Amino acid sequence: MIIPQFKRQKQEKKFAEALKAGDKVITKSGMHGKIIQLSDDSCVIETLSGKIKFERSAISMELSSKLNAPEKDKKKDKK
Repeated sequence: MIIPQFKRQKQEKKFAEALKAGDKVITKSGMHGKIIQLSDDSCVIETLSGKIKFERSAISMELSSKLNAPEKDKKKDKK
């Protein structure tokens, strides 16, 4: 049980480090937006209602990965 947790932590850390301005993301609370500014521990996300500052840990790896997946991969997930 411990090994899968470590693997997931590594994946999430790698994902958070790979974030860059312009990436479309979804937070764990469900907010959709586009990253416009990054700092060491936080990021500013532009949404339809304005700009909001979030911690990097608040960005969902699973939801954001599905959002940025190529179209043919999205069609596979629906089946």
